[in-house]
Amino acid sequence: MTCDHCDKPAVVHEVIIKDGQKQEVHLCEEHAAEAGHKIPVQAPINEMLTQFVSANVPGGSKKRRQGAKCASCGLTFTRFRKTGILGCPECYKSFDKQLGTLVSNAHGGGTHHVGKQPTGREGLQERKAIRQKLVRELDDAVASEQYERAARLRDSLMKLDTEDVPGKPELED
Repeated sequence: MTCDHCDKPAVVHEVIIKDGQKQEVHLCEEHAAEAGHKIPVQAPINEMLTQFVSANVPGGSKKRRQGAKCASCGLTFTRFRKTGILGCPECYKSFDKQLGTLVSNAHGGGTHHVGKQPTGREGLQERKAIRQKLVRELDDAVASEQYERAARLRDSLMKLDTEDVPGKPELED
């Protein structure tokens, strides 16, 4: 489109609706400046998008600039990204979501160990899980005053602890 006042390319396109009538105005850079329109110098698209999002999301740009913050030491996630050092043990809880994503990206999506167990230790994880379950059930039984059930669970725990565990070092007498 061309300017309504001259034949230069229009950079401002204004639609005015007055008394139900639609009027379109097309102005070149010079005539737009005369009409009081400010034309930014070719802003990069990322800046325009940031301005748009921050204008349409209440507190969006301020929150984005500050990022998450540790309640204990006050370290921001932005500061952590710059230094690479967390401020205190609470930072791990405060930045749990961001750190999980960071670790996942750094390790190609793998965030838990899936390697082999040392030889002779097969079944150890299952035994640990069973033991933890029995301990929880024992605590629940004692709390609810089911002493006979608690005694059976205690006996099961003792039996589990005394059974031969693969890879368990033998005790000498």
